[in-house]
Amino acid sequence: EVSHGMSVLTPDYRVAPEHPYPAALEDAVCAYEWLLAQGWFSEQIIVAGDSAGGGLSLALSQYLRDNDMPLPAGLVLMSPWTDLTASGASYDDNYTLDPLFGNTRESMIYSGEYLGGHSPKEPYISPLFGDFSKLPPMLFQVGGIEMLLSDSVLAEKKAREAGCKTNITIYEEMFHVFQMGLERLEESKNAWAEVKRFVEEFEE
Repeated sequence: EVSHGMSVLTPDYRVAPEHPYPAALEDAVCAYEWLLAQGWFSEQIIVAGDSAGGGLSLALSQYLRDNDMPLPAGLVLMSPWTDLTASGASYDDNYTLDPLFGNTRESMIYSGEYLGGHSPKEPYISPLFGDFSKLPPMLFQVGGIEMLLSDSVLAEKKAREAGCKTNITIYEEMFHVFQMGLERLEESKNAWAEVKRFVEEFEE
């Protein structure tokens, strides 16, 4: 009912600190290859992710392109974590405002647990530093008071400048992955309606 008749695959990919990079990317590639092996065409697949999953969705797309594999039809990126160097302005500007990551350096943003000894600037870890050319259309959604705001703004700008079809909506005064509010928040309802419109574009 919630998926409006679409099939949904939610991969339980390995996560840090027990399984640092590249475990999550390997699992994402495996899940995508499984879908293709089941007979799904790449143009029938929309990859969606929030937070670290949003960054992983972008990294997956870059990996698929780099390895001459068919790309998904589109990407839905909710507050994606695209820059593990934490270099964007919002890491400072929203430090005291962000209710999830703000006012502390003791969080996944700064722990480095995902890196596994790799540089945070490696594109498949921080897709912001990767090549955005020839990637599929993407929808970015991000809260206006979250520290990861820059991760969406900068990634969308880079994708647009690379020739990708992009759309970004900044939901003012919203927190990280506010879409989890579902029907309880007006902004969350609006965000999911936006996702629905984005997805329906591929059904026409």
